[in-house]
Amino acid sequence: MATEPASAPLPPVLRPENPPHRPLTELAERFGLEVRGDVDGLSARGITLATSDLRAGEIFVGIHGARRHGAEFATTAADQGAVAILTDDAGAELTAPSGLPVLVAADPRAALGVISAWLYGTDRDMPHLFAVTGTNGKTSTSHVLEGILGQLGVVTGLSSTAERHIAGRTIVSRLTTPESSEMHALLALMRERDVEAVAVEVSAQALSRHRVDGLVFDVAGFTNLTHDHLDDYGDLETYFEAKLALFRPDRARRGVVCVDTPSGWDVVRRSEIPLVTVGAPQLAEDADAAAAADWIVTVLDEDQRGTTFTVRSPEGAEVTTTIRVIGAHMAANTGLAIAMLVEGGYSFERIAAALTRDGAVEAALPGRTELVSGAHGPAVYVDFSHTPDAFEKTLAAVRKVTPGRVVMMFGASGNRDTLKRPVMGRVAAEGADVVIVTDHHPRYEEPAPIRAALLEGARSAASAAEILEVAAPEDAIRTAVGMVGDGDAILWAGPGHQDYREIDGVRTPFSARALARQALADAGWPVS
Repeated sequence: MATEPASAPLPPVLRPENPPHRPLTELAERFGLEVRGDVDGLSARGITLATSDLRAGEIFVGIHGARRHGAEFATTAADQGAVAILTDDAGAELTAPSGLPVLVAADPRAALGVISAWLYGTDRDMPHLFAVTGTNGKTSTSHVLEGILGQLGVVTGLSSTAERHIAGRTIVSRLTTPESSEMHALLALMRERDVEAVAVEVSAQALSRHRVDGLVFDVAGFTNLTHDHLDDYGDLETYFEAKLALFRPDRARRGVVCVDTPSGWDVVRRSEIPLVTVGAPQLAEDADAAAAADWIVTVLDEDQRGTTFTVRSPEGAEVTTTIRVIGAHMAANTGLAIAMLVEGGYSFERIAAALTRDGAVEAALPGRTELVSGAHGPAVYVDFSHTPDAFEKTLAAVRKVTPGRVVMMFGASGNRDTLKRPVMGRVAAEGADVVIVTDHHPRYEEPAPIRAALLEGARSAASAAEILEVAAPEDAIRTAVGMVGDGDAILWAGPGHQDYREIDGVRTPFSARALARQALADAGWPVS
């Protein structure tokens, strides 16, 4: 089976076709950079953190990484046509063999966003920018935003965990939110392609690590905050503070906040920008509080074809529509998206007319409770869920539309938040009839201890669920399919849309969708 290094550029970073050429003397003066070497007469047409992505005439940025300093690769950058190096004092000492001039900043990563914005011209005349943050629902809400905009006839762009879209072109994503140099290059290309509005999924790490620096979003949306990324942030309060940074005037002009959880109300209390609220009382932890929201979402029906619901505006106007994904939480995500669009200047009447005309929200949500089985037999869903809260919501959604047994199959990522693993196992055992623990992305960890933590959590649940351990996911899905029949369901949580597994630093091609379909076909069941 073919493999490639996890560090390989998958896919390559996109650039504008006609980037401006910016004089390095002007760049240094504008951003207060120390210059070492001669930059007179030199200009840059782009900037990047990766030599694997570098193009001639661009600036290479050398920052201190987890294992090495990027400036160590200055000679490689020179060989590939870099015009200069941007780095810190320590990096500047390492660049001498390259012979390139050096621009020195105290914190190159912190400066990268505003420098990229100036280089690519994305500091002015931008499309409408919509940002979505939160633990769960970011990707779905971003795709729904783009889908509804498309129904309005708007030329769209998208940057999400799953995909990048540019005026109808689709590219697989690498990071939830790309590095700031990539983000600004992507937005510059979108502008060249006449994109009018862009939906961007913004992670906490994107805010903490300067990936959206140099951007001010027209509207920022907040979904929720649950247990995740404590390996990065240590505790939920620090994690919350990272996301709250999006609701400041230097990040966004207006905000829309889902108040179905206490964290939403915390954002409302501490936001530094004008905002409105969205609530789904049927789903909220405090139904009465959610009922006081400006926008109200009411779920009407759920089945395997999707979720039907009504959205009511602050003025009392309503639209009833369907999102073709199971789960009441998808109605809440769509309500958030609609409110964000209205805050961004698109009228509710226009949105309601488009949704009524089309009979549903036309949004493709890769790897989100994606049904890969056929018209009869067991229902098999492939999903990207990887947090306890997402497990709970997705399992509840599957349970609601499943008359028979529910089998849940999942693993956990290595070198990520270890504290959530037992909780994931417990939640799975509480919501499913059968739990199958398998491998996912072990990365640089041994997979057996990862499975052991998940199994420990599953066995701690006050549940009669059958609990199995099947290490290889190829075997696990065959085991799961062998346990189900008509009316039953399998939820394979974790891989979702991803087309690889990461093992010992190597990305190995892998498709949960293809494996699930093959297992169904081998058992004589139809597939989608």
